[in-house]
Amino acid sequence: MRILGIETSCDECSAAVVDNGRTILSNIIATQIEAHRPFYGVVPEIASRMHTEWIIPVVKEAIEQAGIEENTIDAVAVTSRPGLIGSLLVGMCFGKAFAFSKGIPFIGIDHIEAHLYAPHLEQDISYPYIGLLVSGGHSLITYVRDFDDYDVLGTTIDDACGEAFDKVAKFYDIGYPGGVAIDRLSKEGDDRAFNFPKPSLHKGDHQYDVSYSGLKTAAVNQLDLFWNGEAEKSRANIAASFQRAAIDIIANKAIKAARDKGVKKIVAGGGVSANSYLRRKMADQKDIQAIFPSLKLCTDNGAMIAGLSYHHLKKGRQSELNLNASARVPLFKKNYP
Repeated sequence: MRILGIETSCDECSAAVVDNGRTILSNIIATQIEAHRPFYGVVPEIASRMHTEWIIPVVKEAIEQAGIEENTIDAVAVTSRPGLIGSLLVGMCFGKAFAFSKGIPFIGIDHIEAHLYAPHLEQDISYPYIGLLVSGGHSLITYVRDFDDYDVLGTTIDDACGEAFDKVAKFYDIGYPGGVAIDRLSKEGDDRAFNFPKPSLHKGDHQYDVSYSGLKTAAVNQLDLFWNGEAEKSRANIAASFQRAAIDIIANKAIKAARDKGVKKIVAGGGVSANSYLRRKMADQKDIQAIFPSLKLCTDNGAMIAGLSYHHLKKGRQSELNLNASARVPLFKKNYP
């Protein structure tokens, strides 16, 4: 089954062609980073307008790079949730029109689920495992039994991990996107220069939850309280110390979840899964196998949308052409006992 996958949930305009849920024939990602850099964040109106300009040439390039004809595409999969509503609608409207014109199935895909599927595009991964989703808008720890069967064990009670990176980077003018800029600068710093606090969420229903508002406040407004008194108060040292604290918060919870649930694998996805410290920390766990997607598949991309949709389509699932986009997804709220 040859599927065209379209992803426009935020500021990447991406289209890909994937065979049978695994073989990536093309994966074009057009990023809007330069357009949003002056604002240190994504401006929704700019994002949706740029998607409108880019969607046709991006899809055309994906089909050409795949070396196929349009008429050989068997289905169209599009991100329908969650994300910026204007951006989502651009991809969805194009995908619906393409599918309708070709008389082929159309399906809307949740791009958070697709992030968790991304490593499956490159590796054979057996279930169950702990899924770790870390991005600018989401921080999730899940127990995954199958591609469509999982429990949300933990999530953030305030800010997402990637959001904290972006805001600290903006305050100290480290660069944009914040996660990439802090990761790069931290290589020059001492990650023990500041002993930033980690939230004490370790009991009952919150044992796998995370919080980033306190860490963000400490790094921005209370720097002197957590300085070790010896190291230079440089941006590199701030970046390194903040990164260590931010990653430790969610990585330690994922490791605890894996050990508590008796599973030996943690599968990561989302933009922050590209973080070098997170990858090193997970690699150091001798009793747990950590599986990451390649760097190109960490960001939003059409290949993960097409790949996941294959399994849904195999089960006979598809969407009606009146499917609407959704900015938020109740699915990723925790199911408390």
